[in-house]
Amino acid sequence: MSKKRVAIIFGGQSSEHEVSRISAQSVIENIDRKKYDVEIIGITKNGQWLKYDGPVEKIGNGEWEDIAQKKLLGSNISANETPSDITTINSAKQVIVGNAKAPIDVVFPVLHGCNGEDGTIQGLFELAGIPYVGCGVLGAAIGMDKAYTKIIFEKEGLPQGDYLVFNRKQVYNQMDEVVAQVEGRLTYPCFVKPSNAGSSVGVNKASDRESLEKALIIAAKNDRRILVEEFIDGREIECAVLGNDNPIASTVGEVVPCNEFYDYEAKYQVGDSSKVVIPAENLSEETVAKIREYAVRAFKCLDCAGLSRVDFFVHKDTGKIYINEINTLPGFTQISMYPKLWAASGIPYSELIDKLIELAFERYEDTRREYTNTLD
Repeated sequence: MSKKRVAIIFGGQSSEHEVSRISAQSVIENIDRKKYDVEIIGITKNGQWLKYDGPVEKIGNGEWEDIAQKKLLGSNISANETPSDITTINSAKQVIVGNAKAPIDVVFPVLHGCNGEDGTIQGLFELAGIPYVGCGVLGAAIGMDKAYTKIIFEKEGLPQGDYLVFNRKQVYNQMDEVVAQVEGRLTYPCFVKPSNAGSSVGVNKASDRESLEKALIIAAKNDRRILVEEFIDGREIECAVLGNDNPIASTVGEVVPCNEFYDYEAKYQVGDSSKVVIPAENLSEETVAKIREYAVRAFKCLDCAGLSRVDFFVHKDTGKIYINEINTLPGFTQISMYPKLWAASGIPYSELIDKLIELAFERYEDTRREYTNTLD
């Protein structure tokens, strides 16, 4: 059986560029090289697409970029061309399809945040006519936008906390009105988030009017739409979902953050200070079953594909379950919840990569449109 050629794409222009690099290094180190030939493509923070065939360990720390640039400048390029002129190689499609050592069979986008899991790069793959791991354009776009996700979850009947949505101009020009709405609808503390961001970038907890105004400004710097959410005093429980039309849910895990909440620093910068408990302890079988059911329903109602991680709160006093959000391209670092949840559920890392690639081909075949010249 011939090997499949997989293009692994990482980096990007989002605030989660560094997380993407670490995730990609982990995927590349764990993919089965007996089954797959790997083409590595990095996207720099300024949007350059670079092929990379250097040491894998240089990806996570960012040193890959200089290596790729130097190799590119040493190739057949005229002296008056600069990296910004050439590294897009005319089009992203050409990078993926036309400049590989052999035809690419499937793309594994190990990208987080805007332009990575929001439907934009998925649209590129659709135009290129190539299978890819993860959600399609619709599921990715809705799943990335927390405000619209909440609308769909509400329609599905999934329990969630109260919330308000504002835009950047309202925050900058009508701060008093925004604050009045929040104080009239919610109570302190509350959480303020960019609607389109991941890894808790730009997320803050507001305990009074002054901190609310500061949090709104920070969120507005990260996105044009801002979400303000009810504070739920709950345990942070996460569940992984795998599949296409008939997805399955993993066991559930709990995040015990080292900081006041599970922010970017707690997730990626403080090592072992934040605890991940898999499976989550002291949850009834009924609660675990309900979380897994909600996770699958969330996945299906957004028309997700391949993978997602669904995050919940379980109220510390009442035990009520609240869905928080869905992550359609969750982290794949060695400490990330998604692969750890599946490992605890009987699917080790390399096998998980296999399954995701298989699901990409399955989804591609399922979504292909057959046209005829008849009017039958």
